[in-house]
Amino acid sequence: MKSILKTAVAALALASAGTMATATELRLSHQWSSKDIRHQVAQIVADEVAAADVDLNIKIFGSKSLFKPREQYKPLSRGQLDMTVLPLSYAGGQQPAYNLTLMPGLVKNHDHAARLSNSPFMEALEAKMAEDDVMVLVHGYLAGGFAGKDKCITKPEDVKGLQTRAAGKSFEQMLAGADASIASMASSEIYNAMQTGVLQAANTSSSSFVSYRIYEQVSCYTPAGDVALWFMYQPLLMNKRTFEDLNEAQQNALLAAAEKAEAYYLEEAKKQDAASAKVFAEAGVEIADMSPEDFEAWRQLAMETSYKKFVEEVSDGQQLLDLALAVE
Repeated sequence: MKSILKTAVAALALASAGTMATATELRLSHQWSSKDIRHQVAQIVADEVAAADVDLNIKIFGSKSLFKPREQYKPLSRGQLDMTVLPLSYAGGQQPAYNLTLMPGLVKNHDHAARLSNSPFMEALEAKMAEDDVMVLVHGYLAGGFAGKDKCITKPEDVKGLQTRAAGKSFEQMLAGADASIASMASSEIYNAMQTGVLQAANTSSSSFVSYRIYEQVSCYTPAGDVALWFMYQPLLMNKRTFEDLNEAQQNALLAAAEKAEAYYLEEAKKQDAASAKVFAEAGVEIADMSPEDFEAWRQLAMETSYKKFVEEVSDGQQLLDLALAVE
């Protein structure tokens, strides 16, 4: 009897070990805190996959704890990292076409961003990602605006002669075209630069304007509204081979989770812009609106500066730009 019992226990242990062996853990890296919208998007995917009970677990490494912010795409493409949420333009060095995902005036508003994410333009970018063994799970754009220390900034003439901080090379090229003086710095340095008089204007994301308390140093804020110049594509990416190696149930669970996360991302991104305007208004800062005419003036300037530079530097740049501009 004891012998039979031992055999049964051993068989059960082997069966359990076999079940455990099929469970897969994926590592997801990003640079933000647990309060950030991009972490929350990752958490939705992890939670939904766990709830699907398909022997798949996603472990999130936030706050730059696994890889430095700009050093995540390469290990992802090599299969050393399974998933990441990052601004795709960070990988512009590997694929120059990605610089088009942080281009002034290319995206008008969040709904337009969503249409871009489901267009031939994005399909062309995803084809380039596939070359690097990378795929998109969750599409998402975040928006930003302008702040002026002594005046409102809505149109190109407003930055003439001002020492201005821009978010990204393409924005610097455009602002320089408007006769602004460019000051390159991290968004975390804007506050002190404004306080010491080094900076008179700044361009960054809605969330950064609030988290770095820029409302304490400016007289006017132009938030992202019906139109906005600053949009940055920040998707949740996955190693393509890792995805393909999962079983069908695991793949389906990931795709279903991604669909839910993407809807949340779009809704919350819109809320962030409105929330930032409320914070600035409550701090006594004047709120300015960018008109569609102002937007078109900026876009025209961008075409003559940053768009032109992009086309010159990227072999299929004109084709990609045309695909993006074709999305209404």
